Amino acid sequence: MTTDTWRKSSYCQEGEACVHISTDPHGVHITDSDAAETVVTVSPAAFAALLKSL
Repeated sequence: MTTDTWRKSSYCQEGEACVHISTDPHGVHITDSDAAETVVTVSPAAFAALLKSL
């Protein structure tokens, strides 16, 4: 999987776990700074539904 740019959540304080998101044509990739080796990939539609529900 190629993820060119990871973006860190704007709600992240120093020393805390942060959510990082990267996109490519195949999906939205989500990881946590405490477990960066674990990446969850969802479709853009599923990610949009998540954001809408929040």
